[in-house]
Amino acid sequence: MFIVPRSNLAYLNTQEKLQKPAFYILFGEDESTKPQAYIGETENFRERVKDHDSKKAFWQKALIFVSKDADMTKVDVQYLEHIAIVTAMKANTFILCDNKQTPKAPNLPEHQQDSMDEFFEDVKFLASFIGCNIFEISQPKEEHIFYTKGRGSNARGFYSSDGFTVLKGSVIAKTVVPSFNWKEKREKMIHEYTSADNGILTMTSDKTFSSPSTAADFCIGSSNNGWLVWRDKDGNTLDSVYRKQLD
Repeated sequence: MFIVPRSNLAYLNTQEKLQKPAFYILFGEDESTKPQAYIGETENFRERVKDHDSKKAFWQKALIFVSKDADMTKVDVQYLEHIAIVTAMKANTFILCDNKQTPKAPNLPEHQQDSMDEFFEDVKFLASFIGCNIFEISQPKEEHIFYTKGRGSNARGFYSSDGFTVLKGSVIAKTVVPSFNWKEKREKMIHEYTSADNGILTMTSDKTFSSPSTAADFCIGSSNNGWLVWRDKDGNTLDSVYRKQLD
């Protein structure tokens, strides 16, 4: 795996391996919105990226995956592109810019498909290793689930070292109180993280917030103490489960 910042594309000129078949992901990061990505394949990334540099504004870095033995073919990387897009769409943690449709899987001999499946497992591991969760589906333990209701919301999530994660399927309040102070940002997040069905806003993917209170504010549309309004199935507050354990 090569990690190449957009600001240092000249590095590509020093790497002969990047002129061979490769599978790649372009990433853009913005804390206030859902992160963006583009998944692709090419026979020569050094040449392909010139087009992306001129036409795609969102990305800041590229992850490029090549075979260390340089034995991957065009069909191999087309297969990687296919399974990567399918997996990323299922995880739904990134907006896939320009990957509106899933390309068909090319025909590969069974032994070669097995080889590429193994290669993709390495891709997922390396992406996760550098903190990119584009292929990860959250599977929190049931005993760590907390719930909150209010103003039409019915949300659930879990607390971790990353913050508080509101889970896919949570129902979010449609409106905010007049005093709500990040209305525009919330509306943008609702557009990216929820879908509306019969007037009900439902989370279509998980979203991690920096604190339990920010998560609760987003769900309920008002100002809340997240340590108190998130409660587990037995009615215990997040505060009593996590912070009072330290006393």
